[in-house]
Amino acid sequence: MNEPLVASMREFGTTIFAEMTALAVRTGSINLGQGFPDTDGPDAMLEHAVAAIRAGGNQYPPGPGIPELRQAVAEHRKQHYGLLYDPDGEILVTVGATEAIAASLLALCDTGDEVILFEPYYDSYSAVVALSGAVRRPVPLRPVAGRFTFDPDELRAAVGPRTRAIVVNTPHNPTGTVFTRDELSQIAALCQEHDLIAISDEVYEHLTFDGVEHVPIATLPGMRERTVMISSAGKTFSVTGWKIGWLCAPARLVTAVQTVKQFLTYTAGGPWQVAVAHALREELGWVAGLRDSLAAKRDRLMTGLSAAGFGVYRPAGTYFVQTDIRPLGFADGGELARRLPELAGVVAVPTQVFYDRPELGRHFLRFAFCKRDEIIDEAVARLAHLGRPGKRTDNVV
Repeated sequence: MNEPLVASMREFGTTIFAEMTALAVRTGSINLGQGFPDTDGPDAMLEHAVAAIRAGGNQYPPGPGIPELRQAVAEHRKQHYGLLYDPDGEILVTVGATEAIAASLLALCDTGDEVILFEPYYDSYSAVVALSGAVRRPVPLRPVAGRFTFDPDELRAAVGPRTRAIVVNTPHNPTGTVFTRDELSQIAALCQEHDLIAISDEVYEHLTFDGVEHVPIATLPGMRERTVMISSAGKTFSVTGWKIGWLCAPARLVTAVQTVKQFLTYTAGGPWQVAVAHALREELGWVAGLRDSLAAKRDRLMTGLSAAGFGVYRPAGTYFVQTDIRPLGFADGGELARRLPELAGVVAVPTQVFYDRPELGRHFLRFAFCKRDEIIDEAVARLAHLGRPGKRTDNVV
């Protein structure tokens, strides 16, 4: 019998998140692999969802999203970034940011087009590029002075006559980098020079630390008209299971994306949309507290990982700490990740799976710190014995 899976998807198996979460469950390990919080979002937001369910809002909402949420998103974009979007035509509600990214790539990229991805990248990017028939052009992020960044010459060299789009993820998963205004300006210049679309994944927009500023690429001169700006309630309000995202873009791009999106899921859950509209207007103070809490959790986990002997990179945003396993005497992150439950009762994610060229990330592991303090403390206590006697414990880079 012929292989049932279409050829474009045969390089993709079960996602690493499903694999490592299943490993954590099977072994009873602490799961610092998948990036989901173990506490809920603001109480008032949750109550708005309950009230919407009890009020009968349980049938299909409008395909573009309920007007209340689209208006709240428009208000948020104006208030925080000075960007004006028409809620009736320039904003589309999606089933999480993952669907927004998928629908955008499927709508805007055709067979043979090329899409630039910064590697390591969120794994769905490469799968959807493949489904669209387009071709990935990876540009690596490498550690420079303690943070991951790209080489401008490598980025420019990746652009060719078939390049259609650049996927920009900032704050960046899995490295924790927040692109600077100068870095974004270099990307923007290429987009304008070569008439490219920027698909901007900004789900961690409110979760930056140490005073680091998140700059949406759409705010740069000449970029609003060529950017699909994607956000989500999941990370901002600690409700990853609700799967409510949205995108903002010029009407011509939104129309294209909605044409695809309507045949994927048609619409997203109504009660959650009502609750997220409330949260965008009333709960950003709660988000500020979440950001401060996550910064403390980051420092807590970094201290423990460094004491265990890992090389640790300080993230400026997201839920994740990137580590170098070589100071511990290991060379292959995939092998170590699958042995870590046996060695320490902890699960992490091998970063090499987020690369087209796995050798570039073979020595990295990603740990999530969006967990309760006692879970982080137990995890680092279990990891402590991985460090060899006499090893340095100041491996923060």
